[in-house]
Amino acid sequence: MLKLLVVEDHALVREGLVGLLSQMEEGVEVYESADFESAIGMLDNEGDFDLVLLDLALPGIDGFAGLDILRRRYPAMPVAVVSAFDDTPTVTRVLNLGASGFIPKALNGECLLNAVREVLAGNIFRPSGQQPARMDDAIPVPPSSVSVRPEEIGLTERQAQVLCLMVRGLSNRDIAEQLDLSEGTVKIHATAVFKALGVNSRTQALVTAARYGIDFGDVF
Repeated sequence: MLKLLVVEDHALVREGLVGLLSQMEEGVEVYESADFESAIGMLDNEGDFDLVLLDLALPGIDGFAGLDILRRRYPAMPVAVVSAFDDTPTVTRVLNLGASGFIPKALNGECLLNAVREVLAGNIFRPSGQQPARMDDAIPVPPSSVSVRPEEIGLTERQAQVLCLMVRGLSNRDIAEQLDLSEGTVKIHATAVFKALGVNSRTQALVTAARYGIDFGDVF
Protein backbone atom coordinates (compact mmCIF):
# COMPACT_ATOMS: atom_id res chain seq x y z
CA MET A 1 0.00 0.00 0.00
CA LEU A 2 1.37 3.40 -1.04
CA LYS A 3 2.16 5.71 1.89
CA LEU A 4 2.85 9.41 1.31
CA LEU A 5 3.51 12.44 3.53
CA VAL A 6 2.76 16.03 2.52
CA VAL A 7 4.67 18.70 4.49
CA GLU A 8 3.10 22.09 3.68
CA ASP A 9 2.16 24.96 6.00
CA HIS A 10 -0.56 26.56 3.86
CA ALA A 11 -3.76 24.68 4.69
CA LEU A 12 -5.47 25.23 1.34
CA VAL A 13 -2.45 24.03 -0.63
CA ARG A 14 -1.91 21.10 1.72
CA GLU A 15 -5.53 19.98 1.49
CA GLY A 16 -5.42 20.26 -2.28
CA LEU A 17 -2.28 18.12 -2.49
CA VAL A 18 -3.69 15.51 -0.12
CA GLY A 19 -6.91 15.30 -2.12
CA LEU A 20 -5.04 15.02 -5.40
CA LEU A 21 -2.60 12.39 -4.16
CA SER A 22 -5.48 10.34 -2.73
CA GLN A 23 -6.55 9.72 -6.33
CA MET A 24 -3.28 8.04 -7.28
CA GLU A 25 -4.41 4.50 -6.57
CA GLU A 26 -6.86 2.56 -4.46
CA GLY A 27 -5.85 2.30 -0.83
CA VAL A 28 -3.17 5.01 -0.92
CA GLU A 29 -2.51 6.56 2.50
CA VAL A 30 -1.72 10.27 2.46
CA TYR A 31 -0.52 11.83 5.73
CA GLU A 32 -0.12 15.57 6.21
CA SER A 33 1.91 17.91 8.37
CA ALA A 34 1.88 21.71 8.64
CA ASP A 35 5.43 22.12 9.97
CA PHE A 36 8.79 20.40 9.93
CA GLU A 37 8.90 19.37 13.58
CA SER A 38 5.60 17.51 13.45
CA ALA A 39 6.68 15.92 10.15
CA ILE A 40 9.76 14.46 11.86
CA GLY A 41 7.55 13.08 14.63
CA MET A 42 5.25 11.50 12.09
CA LEU A 43 8.15 9.93 10.20
CA ASP A 44 9.52 8.48 13.43
CA ASN A 45 6.17 7.13 14.65
CA GLU A 46 4.23 6.04 11.57
CA GLY A 47 6.67 3.63 9.99
CA ASP A 48 8.17 3.71 6.51
CA PHE A 49 6.90 6.17 3.93
CA ASP A 50 7.24 5.69 0.19
CA LEU A 51 7.68 9.40 -0.46
CA VAL A 52 7.71 12.76 1.33
CA LEU A 53 6.57 15.86 -0.55
CA LEU A 54 8.26 18.84 1.10
CA ASP A 55 7.56 22.55 0.74
CA LEU A 56 10.69 24.72 0.90
CA ALA A 57 9.07 27.70 2.62
CA LEU A 58 8.12 26.17 5.97
CA PRO A 59 7.95 28.27 9.15
CA GLY A 60 10.77 27.96 11.64
CA ILE A 61 13.37 26.28 9.44
CA ASP A 62 15.41 27.04 6.35
CA GLY A 63 13.93 24.93 3.56
CA PHE A 64 17.26 23.66 2.26
CA ALA A 65 18.39 22.76 5.78
CA GLY A 66 15.16 20.83 6.28
CA LEU A 67 15.74 18.87 3.09
CA ASP A 68 19.30 18.10 4.16
CA ILE A 69 18.09 16.85 7.56
CA LEU A 70 15.56 14.51 5.93
CA ARG A 71 18.14 13.08 3.53
CA ARG A 72 20.62 12.43 6.33
CA ARG A 73 18.10 11.10 8.86
CA TYR A 74 16.13 8.90 6.43
CA PRO A 75 18.57 8.14 3.59
CA ALA A 76 16.47 5.35 2.09
CA MET A 77 13.32 7.46 1.86
CA PRO A 78 12.83 9.58 -1.27
CA VAL A 79 11.96 13.26 -0.80
CA ALA A 80 10.48 15.43 -3.54
CA VAL A 81 10.30 19.19 -3.14
CA VAL A 82 7.01 20.85 -4.13
CA SER A 83 7.57 24.59 -4.31
CA ALA A 84 6.71 27.84 -6.05
CA PHE A 85 10.41 28.76 -6.06
CA ASP A 86 11.15 27.00 -9.35
CA ASP A 87 14.02 29.09 -10.74
CA THR A 88 17.11 27.27 -12.03
CA PRO A 89 19.48 27.81 -9.07
CA THR A 90 16.86 26.65 -6.57
CA VAL A 91 16.05 23.52 -8.58
CA THR A 92 19.74 22.70 -9.00
CA ARG A 93 20.48 23.19 -5.32
CA VAL A 94 17.54 21.02 -4.27
CA LEU A 95 18.64 18.16 -6.51
CA ASN A 96 22.27 18.51 -5.41
CA LEU A 97 21.08 18.10 -1.80
CA GLY A 98 19.67 14.70 -2.72
CA ALA A 99 16.01 15.33 -3.49
CA SER A 100 14.41 12.77 -5.79
CA GLY A 101 12.58 15.49 -7.67
CA PHE A 102 11.53 19.11 -7.88
CA ILE A 103 7.82 19.56 -8.58
CA PRO A 104 6.67 23.14 -9.27
CA LYS A 105 3.41 24.19 -7.66
CA ALA A 106 2.46 25.73 -10.99
CA LEU A 107 1.88 22.26 -12.50
CA ASN A 108 -1.70 21.17 -13.08
CA GLY A 109 -3.05 18.15 -11.22
CA GLU A 110 -2.38 15.58 -13.93
CA CYS A 111 1.20 16.75 -14.45
CA LEU A 112 1.85 16.79 -10.72
CA LEU A 113 0.61 13.22 -10.35
CA ASN A 114 2.78 12.16 -13.28
CA ALA A 115 5.78 13.79 -11.60
CA VAL A 116 5.05 11.92 -8.37
CA ARG A 117 4.74 8.64 -10.28
CA GLU A 118 8.09 9.36 -11.93
CA VAL A 119 9.74 9.76 -8.53
CA LEU A 120 8.04 6.67 -7.11
CA ALA A 121 9.38 4.71 -10.09
CA GLY A 122 12.89 5.56 -8.91
CA ASN A 123 13.61 8.37 -11.34
CA ILE A 124 14.67 11.96 -10.70
CA PHE A 125 12.05 14.49 -11.77
CA ARG A 126 13.25 17.90 -12.91
CA PRO A 127 10.86 20.45 -14.46
CA SER A 128 11.35 21.22 -18.12
CA GLY A 129 11.00 24.56 -19.84
CA GLN A 130 12.18 26.67 -16.91
CA GLN A 131 12.05 30.37 -17.65
CA PRO A 132 15.25 32.40 -17.27
CA ALA A 133 15.42 34.87 -14.43
CA ARG A 134 14.57 38.47 -15.27
CA MET A 135 15.63 41.86 -13.99
CA ASP A 136 12.33 42.42 -12.20
CA ASP A 137 10.55 41.00 -9.18
CA ALA A 138 9.68 37.87 -11.14
CA ILE A 139 12.91 36.37 -9.78
CA PRO A 140 11.73 34.62 -6.62
CA VAL A 141 13.83 35.11 -3.52
CA PRO A 142 14.82 31.63 -2.35
CA PRO A 143 13.63 30.59 1.12
CA SER A 144 17.12 30.46 2.60
CA SER A 145 18.72 32.54 5.33
CA VAL A 146 22.21 31.15 4.74
CA SER A 147 24.76 31.65 2.01
CA VAL A 148 24.99 29.28 -0.93
CA ARG A 149 28.17 27.58 -2.07
CA PRO A 150 28.77 27.83 -5.84
CA GLU A 151 28.79 24.07 -6.33
CA GLU A 152 25.34 23.81 -4.74
CA ILE A 153 23.83 25.64 -7.72
CA GLY A 154 25.85 23.79 -10.34
CA LEU A 155 28.92 26.03 -10.80
CA THR A 156 32.36 24.54 -11.35
CA GLU A 157 35.36 26.02 -9.56
CA ARG A 158 36.43 28.00 -12.64
CA GLN A 159 32.90 29.25 -13.28
CA ALA A 160 32.67 30.37 -9.66
CA GLN A 161 35.94 32.28 -10.05
CA VAL A 162 34.65 34.03 -13.17
CA LEU A 163 31.38 34.97 -11.46
CA CYS A 164 33.24 36.17 -8.37
CA LEU A 165 35.35 38.52 -10.49
CA MET A 166 32.23 39.70 -12.33
CA VAL A 167 30.73 40.60 -8.96
CA ARG A 168 33.89 42.58 -8.20
CA GLY A 169 33.29 44.59 -11.37
CA LEU A 170 36.06 43.21 -13.58
CA SER A 171 35.62 43.17 -17.34
CA ASN A 172 36.13 40.00 -19.37
CA ARG A 173 39.58 41.26 -20.35
CA ASP A 174 40.51 41.90 -16.71
CA ILE A 175 39.16 38.49 -15.69
CA ALA A 176 41.24 36.86 -18.43
CA GLU A 177 44.39 38.54 -17.11
CA GLN A 178 43.57 37.66 -13.50
CA LEU A 179 42.97 33.97 -14.28
CA ASP A 180 45.62 33.67 -16.99
CA LEU A 181 43.03 32.72 -19.60
CA SER A 182 42.14 33.98 -23.04
CA GLU A 183 39.23 36.40 -23.27
CA GLY A 184 37.40 33.85 -25.43
CA THR A 185 37.71 31.22 -22.71
CA VAL A 186 36.33 33.68 -20.16
CA LYS A 187 33.32 34.27 -22.41
CA ILE A 188 32.73 30.51 -22.61
CA HIS A 189 32.80 30.26 -18.81
CA ALA A 190 30.52 33.29 -18.52
CA THR A 191 27.98 31.66 -20.83
CA ALA A 192 28.06 28.53 -18.65
CA VAL A 193 27.51 30.70 -15.56
CA PHE A 194 24.47 32.35 -17.16
CA LYS A 195 23.03 28.93 -17.99
CA ALA A 196 23.55 27.63 -14.44
CA LEU A 197 21.85 30.70 -12.98
CA GLY A 198 19.04 30.69 -15.53
CA VAL A 199 19.86 34.19 -16.80
CA ASN A 200 20.83 35.82 -20.08
CA SER A 201 23.27 38.58 -19.19
CA ARG A 202 26.01 39.72 -16.86
CA THR A 203 23.68 42.17 -15.10
CA GLN A 204 21.09 39.47 -14.43
CA ALA A 205 23.85 37.17 -13.15
CA LEU A 206 24.99 39.82 -10.66
CA VAL A 207 21.42 40.33 -9.43
CA THR A 208 20.90 36.59 -8.98
CA ALA A 209 24.25 36.13 -7.23
CA ALA A 210 23.34 38.89 -4.77
CA ARG A 211 19.87 37.49 -4.09
CA TYR A 212 21.26 34.04 -3.38
CA GLY A 213 24.11 35.29 -1.23
CA ILE A 214 26.61 33.10 -3.08
CA ASP A 215 29.68 32.51 -0.89
CA PHE A 216 32.88 33.00 -2.89
CA GLY A 217 35.14 32.55 0.14
CA ASP A 218 36.92 29.42 -1.12
CA VAL A 219 37.03 29.99 -4.88
CA PHE A 220 40.63 31.32 -4.89
